[in-house]
Amino acid sequence: MLVSLRTGSRMDDLIDEQPLWGVSVLSESQRHIAGRFAMKGRLSDRLLFEDIPYTRGEITGAPLVGGALATLECRTEQRVEAGDHTLVIGRVLNARVPSAEGGPLLYFKGRYRHLS
Repeated sequence: MLVSLRTGSRMDDLIDEQPLWGVSVLSESQRHIAGRFAMKGRLSDRLLFEDIPYTRGEITGAPLVGGALATLECRTEQRVEAGDHTLVIGRVLNARVPSAEGGPLLYFKGRYRHLS
């Protein structure tokens, strides 16, 4: 799994400190959740998952959003500085694809998009 994080962002710092992490592939109906995690000056870690259904990963213990199209539990293998971002390459330790409905939530060129 490869994720690109703004260097020095909260998530970049967290993954630097904790090599075990999770990814939730959100559905189109979960746009409000994406917005919560993307906002600057966002909620404290304690409140971030308040009123959002989630489970803890079986292997990593990472929080995984309920109703996601897929979830991945990963361990950091490598970090690569790339301009103002850090590319984090993670080994997938566990993957789940529950029977969630709908298409994936896509964000491209500054707005949310549909596959069609």
